[in-house]
Amino acid sequence: MYTHQKQYITAGKPIAEAGGALIMIHGRGGTAENIISLAEELNAGELAIYAPQASNHSWYPYSFMAADNQNQPALNSAIEVIGELVEEIVSKGIPAEKIYFLGFSQGACLTLEYIARNAKQYGGAVAFTGGLIGQQLDVSKYTGDLNGTPVLITTGDPDPHVPLTRVEESVALLKKLNADVNVTVFNGRPHTIIQQEIDLADKYVFR
Repeated sequence: MYTHQKQYITAGKPIAEAGGALIMIHGRGGTAENIISLAEELNAGELAIYAPQASNHSWYPYSFMAADNQNQPALNSAIEVIGELVEEIVSKGIPAEKIYFLGFSQGACLTLEYIARNAKQYGGAVAFTGGLIGQQLDVSKYTGDLNGTPVLITTGDPDPHVPLTRVEESVALLKKLNADVNVTVFNGRPHTIIQQEIDLADKYVFR
């Protein structure tokens, strides 16, 4: 089993000049370069952009709905990497309420899991096809108050990796943490990111 080192690439504004920061988290088999290129299509011109890279191009080995012990220690290590990146950004003068998150697939699951485990007011979060992680959701892991943080979740129905039932469970839990959640389900959409999802991200999160 593997763990992750904190390694990332950056784009966008230099952090000293930025109005906020965006952490972009790639999916299984993806790369930091691959997800960060999406920033050019978003209304994120004033943000410093960070994209962490997973060891083995995968944040955890099995499905996000596998038994927790199957995905350890990789999963906890992935969440730690995101936490360390958030701390680094805050230490450079960007407060949590100006930090945004965006992920696709595995990265979307990690985005939601991180903000739910560390709930406070963030700038916003976009989960392109993802849900909270675990065989069953352990609500004791999720504490704090997202305090109106805008969260966009998009998914296909059916999706080969992310059941709609888990998306719905995740939405309910995020709402309990006081997130301002918007959900859009695309019937029959393949497991990818389409233009309408990028437009929704700008409408609800990068506004």
